[in-house]
Amino acid sequence: MDIISQLQEQVNTIAAITFNAFGTLQRDAPPVQLSPNYPQPPATATAIDEATPFPEQPKQLSAGLVKAAKQFDALVAALPLSEGGEEAQLTRIAQLQVENDLVGQELQKQLEAAEKELKQVQELFGQAADSCLNMKKPE
Repeated sequence: MDIISQLQEQVNTIAAITFNAFGTLQRDAPPVQLSPNYPQPPATATAIDEATPFPEQPKQLSAGLVKAAKQFDALVAALPLSEGGEEAQLTRIAQLQVENDLVGQELQKQLEAAEKELKQVQELFGQAADSCLNMKKPE
């Protein structure tokens, strides 16, 4: 897998961890009274995974997110550095555009040749079909 694909995969991983962390916190966080003017929120009896107590879950989720972010940073650091700065990049882009234009012209020539050949084949097929039809004797 190339480095760009790895970066995309890592971004997806970070997004999934973040989504799961927010969902878990929203689902499992105990209710909190926002103001003394509001009544005490009712205690909810939810099916919380007792294997990991609630105070530990944010720590685990945070650790997973930090680990994924560090892996992303390592992948970014592994990207090759551009050589020569912006001017060299612009020159390289111009060279690639010229090369792309030449390849495009060659492909256009091949397309025109293929279309010409297709017309010839269609004409020959039509002639062959006409010959076959003319060979049959009407009954």
